Amino acid sequence: MAEQKVYDMTVEGVRKLQEELEQRKFDRRDEIAERIRQARSFGDLSENSEYDDAKNAQAENEARISELESILKNVKVIEDDEISKTRVTMGSIVTIRSEDFKDEETYVMVGPKEEDVLNGRLSSESPVGSAIIGKKKSSVVEVKTPMGTMKYKIVKIAKPS
Repeated sequence: MAEQKVYDMTVEGVRKLQEELEQRKFDRRDEIAERIRQARSFGDLSENSEYDDAKNAQAENEARISELESILKNVKVIEDDEISKTRVTMGSIVTIRSEDFKDEETYVMVGPKEEDVLNGRLSSESPVGSAIIGKKKSSVVEVKTPMGTMKYKIVKIAKPS
């Protein structure tokens, strides 16, 4: 039997997935069931696009529920004592500066299942994340990107409060 992947996640990431799971199991399932009931009332199901759409939505929702349950069953929560102030670790709040553009960005280092770069959550498996994980403040890393090789300097490392 294949070994289950363990997902490193922050407490906030686990909470968000639990909320999504609850919403999908209860609210979303009920909405889809109602759509299926309504579509059935239109008659012939063989040419009923509303019924087909609702059944597709049901299949997608159930697949996501299964995925969420699998992730949550195999999650390892990043504990506060595992987060370092001197090295970039999972859960660290890290500020990096692009040496090319001189702009600074601050991210929380997270696992790939909770990555959301637009909201300041950088995956440790992304090109930039994997380059800075384990590094100390003032380290400069080079990252290959579609725009070419970029240099980033680690400006600050902190723990969440």
